[in-house]
Amino acid sequence: MLRDREGRPVGDWFDLHSHETGADVETRWDGRVPRITPTERFFVRNHTSAPVIDAGAWRLLVTGDGVQRETVWSLADLRRLTSVTVEAALECTGNGRRLFGDQQGTPRPGTPWRFGAIGVARWRGVPLSLLLDHAGLRRDAVQVTPVGLDDRYVVDGVDHGRVRRPLPFTKAVDDVLVALEMNGEPLAPDHGFPARLVVPGWVGIASIKWLGELRVTRTEVDSPWNTLWYRMHGDGWDGAAADLGRLPVKSVLDEHGSPTAGRPALLAGRAWAGEAAIDRVEVSTDGGGSWHRAELRGDNLVNAWTHWELSWTPDRAGDHEVRVRATDTTGRTQPDCAADNADGYLFDAVLRQRVHVAEPTD
Repeated sequence: MLRDREGRPVGDWFDLHSHETGADVETRWDGRVPRITPTERFFVRNHTSAPVIDAGAWRLLVTGDGVQRETVWSLADLRRLTSVTVEAALECTGNGRRLFGDQQGTPRPGTPWRFGAIGVARWRGVPLSLLLDHAGLRRDAVQVTPVGLDDRYVVDGVDHGRVRRPLPFTKAVDDVLVALEMNGEPLAPDHGFPARLVVPGWVGIASIKWLGELRVTRTEVDSPWNTLWYRMHGDGWDGAAADLGRLPVKSVLDEHGSPTAGRPALLAGRAWAGEAAIDRVEVSTDGGGSWHRAELRGDNLVNAWTHWELSWTPDRAGDHEVRVRATDTTGRTQPDCAADNADGYLFDAVLRQRVHVAEPTD
């Protein structure tokens, strides 16, 4: 398999994007997408490069004034604790950034992800709440800041320290996992070996990789990853509205074959919604003039994606604009346009795709 200069797989399954300190890889799907993304096809987004970590010497420190006692865990210690397995999507906050330009005419800087900076994996590990309980969580704790062990992030000569991003206490003790395995195997280096956080339903930056420290505090502490970056900037964004946590509802068309006028064709794709399941998916084959409800197929889990299908008999040959929109179980529906912001985060607009319909040959 072809790999980039940092050892990451590229080639037939990936598109390669450069950024300040290396490269990102985006999954390129052709046709039907599996419910669980194989590890070797899972997208990669790293701020620096994957560190080389000795599993035997690795330790996880739980510290801060929000716990009664500082605790240290080895990998063997964590493996002896009660573990759980969850299926959850991880999605880069900038997934779909390229579409701000392609679809809305407002190109934004940053890695030009199409819609492949997302994957669903089966994660196994220890609930974060269990580790906090062992450390004697204080009642007035308000925040947990996970800190990674990758290189310090330096941009234009400014050292921003190790990658870290605070989590509010309510989310930290809800469903967050300290993951040790991905799809039944120890984490790969690019995916956070030996341990990473998995924060279901939230922006991908919250799921810190190469976890080395959990800082629990009784006051709110910021980091560059929730102030300089991974926060909505631009006209109209201020205060709590600019904070990035829960992911929006999204949907995509993955498969349409080679439709022929007057003959049944199958449209198929996926929909997902962060901390919710999908209520319905609607498809328009005439550029939004009319909408038809698709059938949901397979599992429809919170924090993952579900598949949808719609049978379509085109009434004419030529180009058709197919649009897909999803509504989740909390009532959120995809908008016609994504909310504009300076960094191109959270593109959630109804996608528009041209599908060519052929003339019948007999």
